[in-house]
Amino acid sequence: MSDSQKEQAISIRKKQENGLRLLAACFYEPDKKLLAEQNLFEHLRGCLHAVCPEAVASVDGMEKAIARYSDEQLKVAYAKLFVGPFALAAAPYGSVYLDEGRRVMGDSTMEVIKWYEQEGLARSEDCKDLADHIAIELEFVSFLICKEIGALEQADLHTAETYAAKRQSFTDTLLCSWVPEFCEKIRQGTDNAFYTALADCASTVVRQALQLQDQA
Repeated sequence: MSDSQKEQAISIRKKQENGLRLLAACFYEPDKKLLAEQNLFEHLRGCLHAVCPEAVASVDGMEKAIARYSDEQLKVAYAKLFVGPFALAAAPYGSVYLDEGRRVMGDSTMEVIKWYEQEGLARSEDCKDLADHIAIELEFVSFLICKEIGALEQADLHTAETYAAKRQSFTDTLLCSWVPEFCEKIRQGTDNAFYTALADCASTVVRQALQLQDQA
């Protein structure tokens, strides 16, 4: 890999990593003030313009839609979709879609936990979500890309390729296997335009931007 190819690969990976981390943030409890202070939509749009331009229109839709709702309206829609206390319209946990019985903490959750442990990651005491929550899985892919970036910056191509393979394996066998159905559940479960646009964005990113081997 030439120096120019390495720099190009690092630039793309950084946009992919940032984009996934910002997308993950949208699946936590909404806080309009915090999102505005972080310029989240502007930064997400910039990342996706470079690595997944098909998703940019959905980010525009998210930004326009969120301005129409109060924090209370957003939190009600969020709870109905992802929290409860009654049946969830779109459970944000992979095992609900991957394991028999559509239950949480299934075999696939244990597999996700093994992935985290193999990378030396431990559950934070203030983390209330299960290991296979959509936001946490997106953040884990972001973490793997960070490791790949670090290796590329050190010209350690073997380690970079190892982390690229890990990322692809995780996304192919776990994340990408359930997110399309999850996003469809969001669309069916709410008339809140912010969350329908988020579902469109997430499904497009998972379908296209996570095919990172085609982006370098």
